[in-house]
Amino acid sequence: MTDSLGLKNRVAIVTGAAGDIGRATVELLIGHGAQVVALDIAREVHSLALNNQVITRVCDVSKEHEVISSVALARDKCGGVDILINNAGKTLNKLVTETSTQEWDSIMAINARGYFLLCRESLKVMQPRRQGAIVNVASVVCTVGMKATAAYSASKGAIVQLTKVLALEAAEYGIRVNAVAPGVVETNILSGIVEDSRATLASYGHAHPLGRVAQPEEIAEAILWLASPKASFVTGTVLMADGGYTAQ
Repeated sequence: MTDSLGLKNRVAIVTGAAGDIGRATVELLIGHGAQVVALDIAREVHSLALNNQVITRVCDVSKEHEVISSVALARDKCGGVDILINNAGKTLNKLVTETSTQEWDSIMAINARGYFLLCRESLKVMQPRRQGAIVNVASVVCTVGMKATAAYSASKGAIVQLTKVLALEAAEYGIRVNAVAPGVVETNILSGIVEDSRATLASYGHAHPLGRVAQPEEIAEAILWLASPKASFVTGTVLMADGGYTAQ
């Protein structure tokens, strides 16, 4: 165990913890000595409960009562909330004319309302203690247009604006709020939405100046830095972890 980031004994909530980026983030937090409350809508989240540093819970972040009870669990079982990593997300690859109202609402419920709910409830715990860090996982499409991603892109744009507003509102309490905007990441989600995921990954890789897509651990490292005291004077920013995609 190492604690080069100053995260030992910090209490962190991680949503979307059963996914590739979420799991990598949980593992890094544990490695730095943090206590983690891992949340995911999938029951696979329980596989993360390997030691007493991790508490797992099935949670649909779009449901207010489940978010409230999950944050209360972190407060009551762990003594508070020092870090919130909002990572839960849902994708949709459809043109606007092919997107149903139900699909739009479903994306927004998880990717936008879910982040709002977690931020709101976590801030209620952080503010009296006058410390804390929130990292919202956005996407490169929060700043660039990409066909067939209207609902997803709009939700990620909402996350960025939520991040900036909360950074201003939380600053007086010593709480920092930032976002990470990854480029394409090699995850199981991608393999589930495209037929030839390897060929697609190669194609996406060429679109990034670094010539490849990201690994989940690389995004997790960026998340941890923003969540740690090492980024003590960083708030209201969007860290583009996109291999240079938006620099073109």
